[in-house]
Amino acid sequence: MSIRVVIADDQPAVREALRVTLGGEADIEVVGEAGDGGEAVHQVMWRRPDVVVMDLRMPYVDGISAIRQLAAMDTPPRMLALTTFDTDEYLFGALQSGASGFLLKDSDPELLLEAVRALHRGHGLVDPQVTTRLIDRFARLSPASAGDARQRLTTRELEVLRHLARGLSNAQIAEVLTIEEGTVKTHVANLLRKLSLPTRVRAVIYAYEHGLAPHHSDP
Repeated sequence: MSIRVVIADDQPAVREALRVTLGGEADIEVVGEAGDGGEAVHQVMWRRPDVVVMDLRMPYVDGISAIRQLAAMDTPPRMLALTTFDTDEYLFGALQSGASGFLLKDSDPELLLEAVRALHRGHGLVDPQVTTRLIDRFARLSPASAGDARQRLTTRELEVLRHLARGLSNAQIAEVLTIEEGTVKTHVANLLRKLSLPTRVRAVIYAYEHGLAPHHSDP
């Protein structure tokens, strides 16, 4: 089955470019478009896409507000934030509101395709142009208490969380821990549920905020 995608951007030319890029792939189908956040929410409720590519700066209802509304749905789509503006306000606002990925509009089209496919598989993707800043910001924070996570999670789930924070995929985590990839998926689902986190990206942020992420020098 094709990955069903809704595109939300207030500029028709950008929507056209996104539609051409995404719709040209055999495994991706653009099922709806929106010119503002409110219309994007309506399109999602009507079209039930797998992934939403959401511009953040739009009139009436902005992208971050729309992401927040969609994240509150019983079965929200995966959301990829897309913006021209390389600022912390947009980066952290989108991820903390429930986006699973963040890309700048000047990113290579291949990265957009990779991001849509990664989100559909349940992974997250942050533009390499801002990844270092994301990590550095949380590395500078005074870590919140990790006690709550250690009480809620099993030892194995904590290990998986730390490897998520290193940016490893499920397959890589399975190889490191010498377990099945399906078992890793179960651990990821369990730790997200126990910590009330909507996405893997939010789990990475949580790990940095609570001092559970490895330091840069760690293997």
